[in-house]
Amino acid sequence: MELHVKREHSLSGQYPNRARMLISCPDGPGIVAAVSQFLYQHGANIVQSDQYTMDPDGGMFFMRVEFDLPKLAERIDEVRSVFSGVAERFKMNWQIFNVSQKKRLAIFVSKEDHCLVELLWQWQAGDLDADIALVVSNHTDMQAYVESFGIPFYHIPVTADTKAEAEQHQLKVIGDDIDVIILARYMQIISPSFIEHYRHRIINIHHSFLPAFVGGKPYAQAYQRGVKIIGATAHYVTEELDGGPIIEQDVQRVSHSDDVNELKRIGRTIERVVLARAVKWHIEDRILVHHNKTVVFN
Repeated sequence: MELHVKREHSLSGQYPNRARMLISCPDGPGIVAAVSQFLYQHGANIVQSDQYTMDPDGGMFFMRVEFDLPKLAERIDEVRSVFSGVAERFKMNWQIFNVSQKKRLAIFVSKEDHCLVELLWQWQAGDLDADIALVVSNHTDMQAYVESFGIPFYHIPVTADTKAEAEQHQLKVIGDDIDVIILARYMQIISPSFIEHYRHRIINIHHSFLPAFVGGKPYAQAYQRGVKIIGATAHYVTEELDGGPIIEQDVQRVSHSDDVNELKRIGRTIERVVLARAVKWHIEDRILVHHNKTVVFN
């Protein structure tokens, strides 16, 4: 039976003329003034601006600006073209996003459902202002639940012998218009060639407070060590296993009386919250990646 999903109003629908600009460049005088003056000259109204410098003397500078611009959809290409001159002067890496154009998400999942369920709940409530285009899984456990939301579900089995073929199938069903892939406890290692297609656009949730207890059975490791806090880490996927730029982390205090099952229960709650935060910040264009670190304007 299909669930009739009622969704709350989204930010993208409320502000059709809103855009976001992300900038990273070598620090120096005049950057904020140049960006502000450019937007003013084009009739834009800045509604939020955040800046961070790693070191005012020779470090990197990061900036996120939200602004309203009349007739944005008609003018955004022109604005991007003209701004390239400002960007070249300051050696900027930059992007301008139209907020009304929702990002399209692909979610990968295996058998554990808690992270997927959290994302679907938040999407249904309007807290994730994006479109969930599809869910891909190497198992069928979540098919009925996902399809009850009217979301396409693709079962693509993966074995050691069929991994390359499976990834080609995944790329085919994803297509060319997916903005970010979310590994919601997808228990497969992503190949370097797949990662290259979506550099800094694959978000994973690691069931540990990195860099401790990496690899398998982290809660058993934590229990054996008698830890007093456990946590979870959301990060972008790179070729280094569980070593990509960290987006968000959280922890909870535990005690000697908590057994492995209790640690897992607590850990699942942390995982779902941490992953949802990371996804929300990504789709709201709040994250800038520099080398293997992130600047998150949250």
